[in-house]
Amino acid sequence: MTDNIFRFPAKSEWLTLLQRPALERKDLRNLVQDIFTEVKLNGDSAVKSFSEKFDNVSIDEFLVSNQEIEKASDEVPEDLKNAIQLAKENIFKFHKSQHQEINKIETQPGISCWRESRAIENVGLYIPGGTAPLFSTILMLAIPAKIAGCKNIILCTPPQKDGSVNPAILFTANLCGIEKIYKVGGSQAIAAMTFGTESISKVDKIFGPGNQYVTAAKVLAQDFGVAIDMPAGPSEVLVIADSSAIAEFCAADLLSQAEHGIDSQVIFIATDETVFNKTLKEIEVQLEQLPRNEIARKAVENSRFILLNSVEDAIKLSNLYAPEHLILSIQNPENYTEKITNAGSVFLGNYSPEAAGDYATGTNHTLPTNGFARNYSGVSLDSFVKRITFQNLTQKGLQNIGKSVELMAEAEGLFAHKNAVSLRLKSF
Repeated sequence: MTDNIFRFPAKSEWLTLLQRPALERKDLRNLVQDIFTEVKLNGDSAVKSFSEKFDNVSIDEFLVSNQEIEKASDEVPEDLKNAIQLAKENIFKFHKSQHQEINKIETQPGISCWRESRAIENVGLYIPGGTAPLFSTILMLAIPAKIAGCKNIILCTPPQKDGSVNPAILFTANLCGIEKIYKVGGSQAIAAMTFGTESISKVDKIFGPGNQYVTAAKVLAQDFGVAIDMPAGPSEVLVIADSSAIAEFCAADLLSQAEHGIDSQVIFIATDETVFNKTLKEIEVQLEQLPRNEIARKAVENSRFILLNSVEDAIKLSNLYAPEHLILSIQNPENYTEKITNAGSVFLGNYSPEAAGDYATGTNHTLPTNGFARNYSGVSLDSFVKRITFQNLTQKGLQNIGKSVELMAEAEGLFAHKNAVSLRLKSF
């Protein structure tokens, strides 16, 4: 791990230091494009063929039956059900608070302007179901979709080797009121939701994480008029620690992200050498105890451990990186929140692990990665609605701005625009 330890690097080296691991994209788009073409032409039969090819499973009926949902509910332990219910309540409470009342503004006497929200009618949720079936992501996507009032919500998730769906995924989807759950994964699932098939309906917007094939498919879906939640890449966390940090906690937070996948990235920035060294040693200790230690170890090899002089410098470096998750294991962390400009979600203090936000605090864990925290927000209630603007002008209102509109339209050479106002003004 010595190759990725940096002590007091010069600011001129920061950009190079923070480069994310490059993804292998050779022929990726062409492969996904071919899958899209097949699914568009052949619908269910193409989806079935790709499921056999990529997931090694033959599916005759994509839609999960009520009997399968009932059986899954019996297989989920009661304590896990209770935990999921607690998380559901917190996530609902936080996202419900994001609802905005209509606020009419009179910009001039006789001119009223306002915005109203309308739910996106048809949305598709993609839930990974491989080595880590992310049933928690269902809570993060289905709950705000339901609050927003989306009419048609479908869910696609890869089947297990026996053709079933992970019981916790089915239980959580049913708990959230999702009625259409399909046993389809990979880029073929994204293609099916993009074009629609005999079984799977076309959607207007696709949400959810996935591997590089799913991510490439979501990007391609935009070429066919389907929106997506955000571009995505491997999961990541950046931890800033000062002398008040607890090394054991810092190591655990770093490894909780590293175990997602070998392409995950963790960055540790400390301003105290003792905490820095203790955390490095603690990572090695905890790695040995993890069931997914091979995955986590490879991710750690792609990560960065940096010693800097001050918390202020650490936050500047973090803003440059724009992490998906940012943990401030420092004294008085709330004093620094205004200095944070680029981050998906921020966790303050020694007792705010990123894992808590992943599951149950109430905030959303579907967040921008790969530097997109510079210009994207995480999923929220707003992600499931669009805003329509309204304006209402009285005669007095049009008289107040009519001359200005005429002058501006004429200056742009748009005389029909001018005439639409002039005719009305002459009628008064």
